[in-house]
Amino acid sequence: MISEQLIKDLTSQHLEGTDRFAVSVAVRSDNRIRIFIDSDTHVLIEHCIELSKFIEGQLDREVEDFELNVSSSGLDQPYKLSRQYIKNIGREVSVLQKDNSKIEGTLVAADEQGFTVKEITKVKKVITENTHTFLYSDIKETKEIIKI
Repeated sequence: MISEQLIKDLTSQHLEGTDRFAVSVAVRSDNRIRIFIDSDTHVLIEHCIELSKFIEGQLDREVEDFELNVSSSGLDQPYKLSRQYIKNIGREVSVLQKDNSKIEGTLVAADEQGFTVKEITKVKKVITENTHTFLYSDIKETKEIIKI
């Protein structure tokens, strides 16, 4: 089986010096490799192709066959790294807490320890603002709210 650490190391090596970073790397027992990348600016399909070709060039299918899928961490994916929270300050998010309660609002701050969301509610023309600060360890997931 191909080592997950090897794939993480190759991914880091290729992305070094760019504003792109690995969000997650997984290698299943049948050598299905799945890599999600993100960026402080944007991820293009070309970035995914370049990383895929780089990793394929470092592995030998004659020794061990594998399936490789590299893609960007899309809007439907939850945030996993503090770097993603920081880059998305100002966006509307939905936070699912460990007790299954949900808060929706604007991501207003983030650092290495946690993040803050400003929730605005309107009941009978009365607008209320609440600010919620979370530690990353206190939540199940945070996703961007996609408005159409």
